[in-house]
Amino acid sequence: MTTDDLAGLAAVVTGGASGIGLATASLLAERGARVAVLDLDPAPLKEPLTGFTADVGADASVRAAVDAAAETFGGIDIVVNCAGISAVGTVEDNPDEQWSRVLDVNVVGIVRTTRAALPHLRRSSHASVVNIGSIVTTTGLPQRALYAASKGAVMSLTLSMAADHVREGIRFNCVNPGTVDTPWIGRLLAAAEDPVAERAALNARQPTGRMVRADEVAAAIAYLASPAAASVTGTALAVDGGMAGLRLRPEAKP
Repeated sequence: MTTDDLAGLAAVVTGGASGIGLATASLLAERGARVAVLDLDPAPLKEPLTGFTADVGADASVRAAVDAAAETFGGIDIVVNCAGISAVGTVEDNPDEQWSRVLDVNVVGIVRTTRAALPHLRRSSHASVVNIGSIVTTTGLPQRALYAASKGAVMSLTLSMAADHVREGIRFNCVNPGTVDTPWIGRLLAAAEDPVAERAALNARQPTGRMVRADEVAAAIAYLASPAAASVTGTALAVDGGMAGLRLRPEAKP
């Protein structure tokens, strides 16, 4: 794979102004793609990224931004659905309003963006959509009931869209990251009673002994978006430090 394997392709990345989204948008651009970032606040972005203000919770906003990106770049070949929000708690803790909000952004937000992009993707000779799932899709973690429900829906939605559009030449895949050291995790740690102990616990929870880096998730997304993955569709790629698949024995105490 060359560093310019995405040259000539146009990509849209939602939630691309920070965290995994920014790492992904930057890597796609580094590999030669023209990249439109759809975000609530794209103002801090710098070239070569092109920012468009968009709220994935509002259909008109998404359609306008997607169409503007397509007009700017002369089409769309890649969509990365990174925009999302989290939630902490058991099924007793989150009110109905929060359930509606998280599901609307994390699931219906993907629907809105993909739906708006489909007419453009159909005109591409290399059409790929990558959705961002989570370790909680395949592994039960405490205090993540609402978030897990939304990300489980993302994985199922990915499979359904892959089946619906495979004969149109549009691939759909998702990446399931483990705990990623992002600004959101930073805010979570800052609110903890003992941030140092909490960080140590998050690192220890993954078999590799550390949290995943945003650039590692971006690399997986870039692969699935690229021509190198032309035969990959309907797949969930775990980038979780072995968290979902490995069961290690406790280390022997000295």
